[in-house]
Amino acid sequence: MGAASRRYDSPVSDQSPTPAPDDVPFRYTAALAEQIELRWQDEWEKRGTYFTPNPVGELTDGEGRHADPAARPFFVMDMFPYPSGAGLHVGHPLGYIATDVVGRFRRMCGDNVLHALAFDAFGLPAEQYAVQTGRHPRVTTEANIEIMQRQLRRLGLAHDPRRSFATIDPDYVRWTQWIFLQIFESWYDEDAVRPDGGTGRARPVSELVAEYEAGTRALPTDVEGVEPGATWTDLDAATRRRVVDSRRLAYLSQTPVNWAPGLGTVLANEEVTADGRSERGNFPVFQRSLRQWNMRITAYADRLTDDLDRIDWPEKVKAMQRHWIGRSTGARVRFAVQGGEQLEVFTTRPDTLFGATFLVVSPEHPLLDEVPAQWPDGTSSAWTGGHSSPTDAVADYRREAAAKTALERQQDAGRKTGVFTGHLATNPVNGELLPVFTADYVLMGYGTGAIMAVPGGDERDFQFAQAFGLPVVYTVDAPEGTAPGARTGDGAIINSANDEVSLDGLDVPTAKERIVAWLEEHGVGERTITYRLRDWLFSRQRYWGEPFPVVYDEDDTPIALPASALPVELPEVPDFSPRTYDPDDATSEPEPPLGRNTDWLYVELDLGDGPRRYRRDANTMPNWAGSCWYHLRYLDPRSDDALVDPALEDYWMGPGHGTQAEGSTGGVDLYVGGVEHAVLHLLYARFWHKVLYDLGHVRSAEPFHKLFNQGYIQGYAYTDERGVYVPAAEVVEDEASPTGFRWNGEPVHREYGKIGKSLKNAVSPDEMYEAYGADTLRVYEMSMGPLDLSRPWETRAVVGAQRFLQRLWRNVVDETTGELVVTEDAPSTETLRVLHRTIEGVREDMEGMRINTAIAKLIVLNNHVTTLERAPRSVVEALVVMTAPVAPHIAEELWARLGHERSVVHATFPQADPQHLVEETVTCVFQVQGKVRGRAEVAPSAGEDELRELALADAGVQRALAGRDVRTVIVRAPRLVNVVPA
Repeated sequence: MGAASRRYDSPVSDQSPTPAPDDVPFRYTAALAEQIELRWQDEWEKRGTYFTPNPVGELTDGEGRHADPAARPFFVMDMFPYPSGAGLHVGHPLGYIATDVVGRFRRMCGDNVLHALAFDAFGLPAEQYAVQTGRHPRVTTEANIEIMQRQLRRLGLAHDPRRSFATIDPDYVRWTQWIFLQIFESWYDEDAVRPDGGTGRARPVSELVAEYEAGTRALPTDVEGVEPGATWTDLDAATRRRVVDSRRLAYLSQTPVNWAPGLGTVLANEEVTADGRSERGNFPVFQRSLRQWNMRITAYADRLTDDLDRIDWPEKVKAMQRHWIGRSTGARVRFAVQGGEQLEVFTTRPDTLFGATFLVVSPEHPLLDEVPAQWPDGTSSAWTGGHSSPTDAVADYRREAAAKTALERQQDAGRKTGVFTGHLATNPVNGELLPVFTADYVLMGYGTGAIMAVPGGDERDFQFAQAFGLPVVYTVDAPEGTAPGARTGDGAIINSANDEVSLDGLDVPTAKERIVAWLEEHGVGERTITYRLRDWLFSRQRYWGEPFPVVYDEDDTPIALPASALPVELPEVPDFSPRTYDPDDATSEPEPPLGRNTDWLYVELDLGDGPRRYRRDANTMPNWAGSCWYHLRYLDPRSDDALVDPALEDYWMGPGHGTQAEGSTGGVDLYVGGVEHAVLHLLYARFWHKVLYDLGHVRSAEPFHKLFNQGYIQGYAYTDERGVYVPAAEVVEDEASPTGFRWNGEPVHREYGKIGKSLKNAVSPDEMYEAYGADTLRVYEMSMGPLDLSRPWETRAVVGAQRFLQRLWRNVVDETTGELVVTEDAPSTETLRVLHRTIEGVREDMEGMRINTAIAKLIVLNNHVTTLERAPRSVVEALVVMTAPVAPHIAEELWARLGHERSVVHATFPQADPQHLVEETVTCVFQVQGKVRGRAEVAPSAGEDELRELALADAGVQRALAGRDVRTVIVRAPRLVNVVPA
């Protein structure tokens, strides 16, 4: 080894390594890997190797330099982890390793790469653990963070440690609360022009008040105390406040909420499963009306939908967000109610109005606050539920509905529950009197809380009509002989005419246009757009969350605290738990733990009009608050003066930065995480970011430009004859067993599922570090298959990744002496062809995040070098550099031993020389069980090992295997590989 290498303080080369089992002192074993890895991790930290320089400010690289103007910024980010006390299992690092590989590759291609990792530390799991143990959630959470940091550091991830934080850090909480106040002090002006030229944006409330004072904006007429024609000067202070509060983006309201007695808290719609239960804990969820904080995310519904077309996200995630937002175009139609108010419904099929034969309202609908005292003449006994009057029937049905979950209510259409309200409404298109029913499958939180029922065109309405003996009128033609039932197709319109308008014979789109025009002309309806999305319920009755930065005066009016009073920190409390109830107790009331701490709850402050006594909010923010903006904190983690320095946000996330096209939305260049966050986190973060964009705090219109959803590592689990899971690590294969497997001598059944404690199949990365080393774990996880697919964990297969690294080591280092075995001779023509074909292929695969196939190509090159008497330095150095993103520790050690002073992290990724790529190729077909699943262009001289590696790494082959083991691989070089599953 040269003197330059010794000056680089190589971790192993100048020391006596731990002997290998066969006394070959320099064999690449787990013990040697550990020495290399731990020492290089310390060296990287000491040198600031992974310090990412900003273009301005105090954060520079490890040598004190700001960002090179010639280097393109590239911001890669992971969905940050929640610090669990159990630490990581081998499934967790998959995405972190992938982003690390991408970041290292981009850095070696000359980019200025920002990659850091923070911790999402508020939330219910930490609070529940604190309740169980009596230890403060901050203590347990910080201890868990230390465990995860140790495990992640051992992986050698190239994170800038200066940019790490936790959402519970006071400095971070301060800015989370500051953002809340920005939203609270804003309103949405639908007519205001945005910087990107669009219409509609958030503006400061102070500007709204100024327009009211100047008389340039009309006062809303739907606010208590505002008479028609009133001016701002006509209003008293309380009414003025009500007017402003009605427009805020963060507001308090008495609204229907999802109440989970078993958790003691309310939940956002997105936190309730399709089964009508809490996402966490699986408790029943009930509808209650409570005063809570809300975020007016609905104001951004169109932008959240339309801007999905401007970002590079998986189509399935875009579809999930579009579905959740649920934009529908249709019409609002008003039905006059006899002896009452008008009843408004929204319908996407106004062309079926002539087929409406009854109406249905939610049990919470205000129409039911007053109902007729007697049943109208002709009321069917099937409609009354056995009650003597509408008053009794409606009151009883409302009580029943309040005790049901949201899912149970929606399923009631199938059970055909409901009751006639005694109200009759007039169909505006034909004058028919329609009975108004209430049924709990209609939810007040969606649409107007009322529907027009067209049993001739909707299956659920048809079933309801059949149960209650209601008429069916068909408005869509159908072939003769069509079976009775709802006609849900788009045939020609029939039975749809009055003296002024006829839809008969028209197609559906034309009929919609004509009837909407008629409704608008007669003032009984209008074209409109509605959304499934509801405003974001933002209050939680928990302790372990961000306190609201507001206080309440004697009139219970919320008052924003000044920025100088932030952060509002949580008090020390003896009891962290909210009051919980029997999970089925729908009549219970929330009681947050902060409400019991009166010393903190009541405070004397001088907010400009002298010292006064105020009350704090006893609720806290949901855990989603901290994850809505953490991408911005990575850019400027030490800022005290601004949320983020505008110059830094523009450099790392601005429109057209780095490789993004001019006029892009901007945002994080690559965001990697699980698809389970498609609606919750991603939708909320987009909303907060757009508010910040409107208010001028950021230039990027979207937080995340490119999203990649990684698959999952799953594992085999085993159950005994009782169906109880047994420790997977203790199961042995046994051909004599009827199932093929035994545990403690008894047959067990194998299944395939998520890795975790419940299935007793978790494997800690610590076990893999000890048995193989971190680089081997990295190579194995990256080579298991395409990143976007789930794949099975198989501990016995890890040795294949270790063998690759052992061969790489032997191609550079003599296992007996530790000396270099490379030659300075020029490589042969054949070797140059293999090398440059590998360079070209690995570059393409890395750019496409096909890391598994890149590794397969590196294995092919490594195997070729193994066949040479001595490895040419130029070939070995290129191989080491290309391996460095995947196995950084061994690459760093070999790079130092090869005589390089500067870290391999800063080496330039090799470029293929076209003159060595000119070679005849043949097409090799990859089959699984005889069916073609992929192809590759290979050299005619390609050997069996090379073709086997390429086939097993192919995405089509991986998909066809679907996690199954491989029994054998049949190679007919160079044109065919057939993979036979077990």
